[in-house]
Amino acid sequence: MTKIIRKHVTQRMSKIVVHNNTVYLCGQVGEADTPIKDQATKMLARVDKFLIEAGSSREHMLSATVYLSDIRYFAAFNEVWDAWIAPGNPPARACVEARMASPGLFCEVSVVAALA
Repeated sequence: MTKIIRKHVTQRMSKIVVHNNTVYLCGQVGEADTPIKDQATKMLARVDKFLIEAGSSREHMLSATVYLSDIRYFAAFNEVWDAWIAPGNPPARACVEARMASPGLFCEVSVVAALA
């Protein structure tokens, strides 16, 4: 049986799950009620932190699902994303408009990565 490692576990979720050399992060958000670029920057810093804790990095991302509260944020979000993404190592990515859990949040991302 393959071992499943869960970190930062609450009743509802684990922030990090590692299984079969694959890292799964729960949805990450930035700081509510700040501009979209600030939220995206903070959100991606959290992704970096959790990937490193799990033994991975943005260079090892396999896929990312981006949720925007308004698709009109697409260009502004991509400015931050494009500056952050590891050159030559973009993950498979989907980006959709979705209602956020809090009205002050404009973006969220869910990431799957390989262990480094």
